[in-house]
Amino acid sequence: MGDTPQVLHSYQNHHLDSTRWESYRPRRGDIVVSTSYKSGTTWMQTILINLVFQSQEVPEYSDVSPWVGMRIRPLEKVIETLGGQKHRRVIKSHLALDGLPYYPEVQYIVVARDARDVFMSLWNHYRNYTEDFMAQLNRGQVGDALPACPDDIHQFWRQWIARGWFEWESDGYPFWGNLHHTRTWWSYRHLPNILFTHYNDLQKDPPGEIRHIATFLKIPVSNASLAAIVDASSFSNMKAIAVASDKKNRLEQDLAPSEDFDTGFKGGETAFIFKGTNGRWRTVLDEEDQDLYRGAMTRTLTTECATWLEHGRLSALSGPETVDQESS
Repeated sequence: MGDTPQVLHSYQNHHLDSTRWESYRPRRGDIVVSTSYKSGTTWMQTILINLVFQSQEVPEYSDVSPWVGMRIRPLEKVIETLGGQKHRRVIKSHLALDGLPYYPEVQYIVVARDARDVFMSLWNHYRNYTEDFMAQLNRGQVGDALPACPDDIHQFWRQWIARGWFEWESDGYPFWGNLHHTRTWWSYRHLPNILFTHYNDLQKDPPGEIRHIATFLKIPVSNASLAAIVDASSFSNMKAIAVASDKKNRLEQDLAPSEDFDTGFKGGETAFIFKGTNGRWRTVLDEEDQDLYRGAMTRTLTTECATWLEHGRLSALSGPETVDQESS
């Protein structure tokens, strides 16, 4: 491992095209949010956008925080959107650090979550893809088509936790590596412009974690502003925005070219902003499933990283505990 992250792989499949980042021109102070998926991406985008704007009116999310690497969204539109922004920019990524260009003048926030909770959220996400959205994903992609979601959740788990889509991964099929994503970032957690955050910690202490993020970004935030951001990023508020009838501030509008959630998910926004709870896997994954999980964790992560990924920073300080409350 060198002192500076390097791009080692191109991530190109039904969803991703990491080469699109070659068109990105960094600005000092840019904020890149990176998760594998289903780890609190939209939640963190909401927090950051509200931190950047605070007392100002928050623009529509699709105009503020685009997903650069999403293959089916016109790249020209994404780059035009970013180029026209005069405020501090918040950019979404689902790339591992071995596929994302690194710039010391950019600040990176990594959000992660217990892999079993990621899986449960992904299961809901994947099985609610519409036929139209699947057709968009499987038109002009590099490599194999995205297969239909299995009917059996155990079948999906056993391929997701023990098989990679890309040859350098060993988990994540048929999307991309979740544990691999964490591993590549974890190796560079010592860099001053990379901040690790955990889903559990955001649930356990929203005000404290948001202030921690603001300090990292050197964004002043008053107590009143902090309270407003906690409220704006609460699960209930985000759910309300997601299903707003006037479509104002709908979340994740960059998901599909139509910018219409109804074409992407059965049930629209209610399928995307679903439960936000942890621990649902306990009544789903059997002992064989758990053995596969333990094997994947041992194979991919160090003990320190695995412990953090299961519990988060705050639980490590106060002792592990079960987090099973609603959030985003």
